[in-house]
Amino acid sequence: MKTTIFAALVAGALSITAAQQAVASEAGVALPKVDWSFNGPLGSFDRAQLKRGWQVFKQVCSACHSVHQLYYRNLVDMGLSEAEAKEIAAGDEVDTLDDNGEPTTRPAQLSDRIKPPHPNDKASRAANNGALPPDLSLITKARAGGADYVHAILTGYKEPPAGFQLQEGMNYNEYFAGHQIAMPAPLSEGAVEFEDGTNATVDQMSRDVAAFLTWSSEPELEDRKRMGIKILAFLLVFTALTLALKRKIWSGVH
Repeated sequence: MKTTIFAALVAGALSITAAQQAVASEAGVALPKVDWSFNGPLGSFDRAQLKRGWQVFKQVCSACHSVHQLYYRNLVDMGLSEAEAKEIAAGDEVDTLDDNGEPTTRPAQLSDRIKPPHPNDKASRAANNGALPPDLSLITKARAGGADYVHAILTGYKEPPAGFQLQEGMNYNEYFAGHQIAMPAPLSEGAVEFEDGTNATVDQMSRDVAAFLTWSSEPELEDRKRMGIKILAFLLVFTALTLALKRKIWSGVH
């Protein structure tokens, strides 16, 4: 029985590995690795980078993509002041109902979800030649590679190699599976003027928005890591106390 169970576990592990390799093979070129500040057990988000990433999303990405899981109040957790978050919210009009139940609009509040570019999927497809831009709230959790994937896609636009059959309306991207993507290159040099004066190169903007979308996907990342360190410290102390107690109890036997 134990041998059968072990064999099944090994077979399952091998099948998962094979599936991962198949996905990696389908994706084509390996993603370039970036040294993110939030990587590693002690990693944390760079608040200045998150603010720049929000600028890139708001000024570029939000024309097509939504972040449906985020509320304006979450921008305070990202590092903005409450006044700054309220000002951003007030700049968007959201649909609501008046006291008589009639449709109307009002300036967004901190309690509202961040306004999407289109009211529904059909309107989004109509505005994007039939393509449906994905919601980006959890994109770094939904795509293998996470932030590396987002950064690679945004910097992977190139001229197709000789002999490559690019379909009409598609764009060549070195890191996108199949190398054909409906989204045109969204970033260009100087597309955003960063408030902190950082030079807005395509690489810089893609890194910043990838960090912002990682925070959007895992806003609890820093708390989780801090809790993990505390648990490890507790286990180390508990283990030391247990060993000391064991020696004391059995000291008279030897």
